[in-house]
Amino acid sequence: MDLGMVGLGRMGGNMSERLLRGGHRVVGFAREAPSVERVVAAGGVGAASLADLAARLAPPRAVWLMIPAGDPVDQAIGELLPHLVKGDSIIDGGNSYYKDSMRRASALAERGVAFVDVGTSGGIWGLTEGYCLMVGGERAAVDRLAPILKTLAPGPDRGWGHVGPSGAGHFVKMIHNGIEYGMMQAYAEGFTLMQRKEAFHLDLAQIAQMWRHGSVVRSWLLDLTARALDENPALDGIAAYVSDSGEGRWTVLESLELETSIPVIMLSLERRFRSRETDPFGDRLLAAMRQQFGGHAVKTT
Repeated sequence: MDLGMVGLGRMGGNMSERLLRGGHRVVGFAREAPSVERVVAAGGVGAASLADLAARLAPPRAVWLMIPAGDPVDQAIGELLPHLVKGDSIIDGGNSYYKDSMRRASALAERGVAFVDVGTSGGIWGLTEGYCLMVGGERAAVDRLAPILKTLAPGPDRGWGHVGPSGAGHFVKMIHNGIEYGMMQAYAEGFTLMQRKEAFHLDLAQIAQMWRHGSVVRSWLLDLTARALDENPALDGIAAYVSDSGEGRWTVLESLELETSIPVIMLSLERRFRSRETDPFGDRLLAAMRQQFGGHAVKTT
């Protein structure tokens, strides 16, 4: 099956390569020429622009976007639309906000173009392990794309599914990433406690490897944790600064709208915010208050 791939960063490039290995024809476009060259080297076709990409695909076209959420997605859709016709499909495989996906699907439906939102998980390991694909959109459009989804997934009958109407795919991925925040934070806190118990001289890499087998806390995240500790036991050179790409924030906002308690995910997000504060004003104010009411000493900078 033909597919246009827009956005050939590491994940988009790996997805293109997996599709090419699966016998699909991929036309790739990215702003960076080396990214396009990688797809061509793997057996794909390079495009010079979005218009050129659309022209190289036979109707009904399928164009997969792997670009940052927000305005870049709207801009890409706006550039593609003049070159698409009724029956074509646009797939957003990035981490877009699900309400944006619902809006885009509604607008494109008026033009006869299907919009399919695909929450994609797998990271840099997807090329070899396959991607988990959470798919939202109209059934007919999803069915037409099934050969592509089956190739990208870990197996034709596992790791992917049509989870609901437009927006549902990105909604499920949003919750998935919120859960991921909580799991990562729990591992980080547990290993921190063990690292601080200096009297036991615990080998954290050994413990992580041990927990991977038979333990109720084993997981792929633990596999990656063990790998990180094997490579760099003291985590030398890694700053205590944790970024977020937005899905945790959206998950927390959703919990407020639905009046649903999600304390673990919420606190995990707040902990990421805290990791970025090098000299928190609030903590300095706490010290000042103790000095004011109790005459306690303060540590000066």
